[in-house]
Amino acid sequence: MTWAAITGWGACMPPAVLTNADLSTFLETSDEWITSRTGMRERRVSHVSATELSTVAAARAIACAGLKPEDIDLIIYGSCSNEEAVPNSSSGVQAALGATHAAAIDLNTACTSFLYGLTTATAMIRTGVVKNAVVIGVELISRYMDWSNRNVAVLFGDGAAAVVLQASETETGVIGSVLGCDVEARPALRIRGIGCGYAGRGVSFGDTLWDFDGQVIFKRAVKAMSDASLRVLREAGVSAEQVDLVVPHQANLRIIESVAKYAGVPMDKVILTVQKYGNMSAATVPVALVEALEAGRVKPGATLLMPAFGGGLTWCSLLVKWGDRVTPLGSSDRELPPCNQTALELVSAIRAEQDPHGRSAAGLKAPVFSEGQA
Repeated sequence: MTWAAITGWGACMPPAVLTNADLSTFLETSDEWITSRTGMRERRVSHVSATELSTVAAARAIACAGLKPEDIDLIIYGSCSNEEAVPNSSSGVQAALGATHAAAIDLNTACTSFLYGLTTATAMIRTGVVKNAVVIGVELISRYMDWSNRNVAVLFGDGAAAVVLQASETETGVIGSVLGCDVEARPALRIRGIGCGYAGRGVSFGDTLWDFDGQVIFKRAVKAMSDASLRVLREAGVSAEQVDLVVPHQANLRIIESVAKYAGVPMDKVILTVQKYGNMSAATVPVALVEALEAGRVKPGATLLMPAFGGGLTWCSLLVKWGDRVTPLGSSDRELPPCNQTALELVSAIRAEQDPHGRSAAGLKAPVFSEGQA
């Protein structure tokens, strides 16, 4: 039987740090208000494109696996941050890497995109379609954030990470996955202003309105992630005690604590990055995984639980069996160009470009869907 081992990993975090104190300079908020509700103290703001972040992360993952870009058969770009719809973003990463033999797929299930991508690449390797794959989780939310909305502006950050999967005869990689979507809660999280539904309606990119029902999202996320985690453990015949590390989506500290409690896993077995990176949507799980590896928290043969939820509301939980290697085989010299601005300066520039009148324009009214879609 063929499996899909995770053999390479790499992250790329923008250097500019936006603190809670920075946010309080233009929002009615404070470090105490944000930290007590979310567990977040800092987040990153990128000075480069999502493609550049992804390329550096993927290059590091490929080198870590001891491979070259031309060895890669498939690139999956998991994200809801795309510079353009056509051509797709994954092909931009492919071109930048020089991965001349790869297929390229964009996958958007919001915050679950990396884990859905990991499941997809695993299935394609196990069925013999490809042998080597790169799966990326990346977001550049700062560019389309509604920086006037305190409820969302304090939550999100930019970042990227990637993993390499390779065909293996050893039972490693994803050994269980449960995927789903709580479609009844779909209206709880909507970013108005981005997408074909707003084309020709006088809306400029970046002029967005966020529908974000925090209470609904919290309750539904905890239930979906907890239920999915218990189910994937049950189906794989693994007990909560056998889980060595939980690598969850980092949306909110209280959500993470609740999911760990219901799954029966103590918090000392949970990797946390929410305090320093905030919610990076599709990038949170892979960035947390890379940090866990670099901190020595992933041991050879470890069992990892990876739950997440995102807009839709998509949800999932994956069970991963780690292989024997937890150290890189090589390194990449890919780096981001220097950043000559602070995060607050970068955000101020974005805010200056956004149309303060656009957010109330009729063009931002949600598109009308046919029956059964709304």
